[in-house]
Amino acid sequence: MTALYAFFIIVLIMALGNMLAVKTNSVISMLFSGSVIFLVLFLTGVLPRSIFADSTMLAVGAMLIPLLLVHIGTMMNVKQLIQQWKTVLIALAAIVGIVIFVVLIGQYVVGIETALVAAPPIAGGVIAGIQMGEAAASIGREDLQVLASLLVVVQGFVGYPVLSYAMRKEANVVLEDYRSGTIQLAKVETTSNTEKTRGRFELPEKLNSSEWYLAKVAAVAVVAMLISRWAQSIAGYNVLDTNVLSLIFGVIVAELGLLEREPLTKANSYGFAMVALTVVIFNGLTGATVDILINLAWPIIITLALGTVGIVIFSGIVGKFLKVSPWMSIGIGITALIGFPGTFIIPGEVASALAKTPDEKEIILQRTRPQVLVAGFVTVSIASVVLAGFLAPVLAGLN
Repeated sequence: MTALYAFFIIVLIMALGNMLAVKTNSVISMLFSGSVIFLVLFLTGVLPRSIFADSTMLAVGAMLIPLLLVHIGTMMNVKQLIQQWKTVLIALAAIVGIVIFVVLIGQYVVGIETALVAAPPIAGGVIAGIQMGEAAASIGREDLQVLASLLVVVQGFVGYPVLSYAMRKEANVVLEDYRSGTIQLAKVETTSNTEKTRGRFELPEKLNSSEWYLAKVAAVAVVAMLISRWAQSIAGYNVLDTNVLSLIFGVIVAELGLLEREPLTKANSYGFAMVALTVVIFNGLTGATVDILINLAWPIIITLALGTVGIVIFSGIVGKFLKVSPWMSIGIGITALIGFPGTFIIPGEVASALAKTPDEKEIILQRTRPQVLVAGFVTVSIASVVLAGFLAPVLAGLN
């Protein structure tokens, strides 16, 4: 298949999936609908399984992962994370719960290799799924590579209803307190993570270019890669993962003003980069057969169930210790199964459904949306990547 034809089919399927996601308020995500379409077309022989490699986007997507992580790092507002320290601790507790229930307990049900591959995708999203899929492929476990992809795809079907239910419970408590006068509508100045800030290496407007933004992002990713390789040459194994370092360095350089917030967006490259990244996760489905899908049904159900239980228990315990309501704590923890934009959409849907006045809607949003947004960044964007960077070498060490 020619590269152009393969690219056209891929982006067409993605576009249709995005339309369906919009129509269903992200209940049916593009990743889910796209995966179903590709799986059906692969299994029926309509599309060649080489379509992603044929498009040349597979190699591009793999190369862009560190750059995208630098970009995500620049979106992290450290001041907001400090202000939401309770949320951060509860979110991290949810990740601990996933590790304990999926890896430590789940290994006795589904096997240690399956448990190791499953934990990071359950704790996060696409990038963690890609990391573990690559780790599974490196040890010759094509079935586990498919598992990592499928977990990224289906976890929202657990996360969305749980978060929606938890937010409704929390919103009812907020409304009761607001109507009784116990709490008041806060008038705060909100600042966006994406606001314009002049970086130390930002050129005058006339000299700024997409290439300059890309060069700076790539420079940070290259530094992360070089440090990772240097550490590996000393330790003898991948002690500092390039992806983890890219994310951390993205946070640091943005806070220091060395790199602008969301540089790939400024470079008009974010949309294309996300298409390439999505190709990488879809590529994990190319090894799927009917037998593999049937065999993976049980591990997916078990690991997702264990992960959800771990999230609820550990986020609830830490939330109680920090005097955060049980439903809010569960909502914070369950963001690991959702991430953005679900963490933005669901509080808005709940507020619109329950509020009787604009002020009631606003108080619900003030008391729910910031927490789950921050939690989603912590679980999906940070903790899952770090977890994958730790567990991937462990998986390789077993073989």
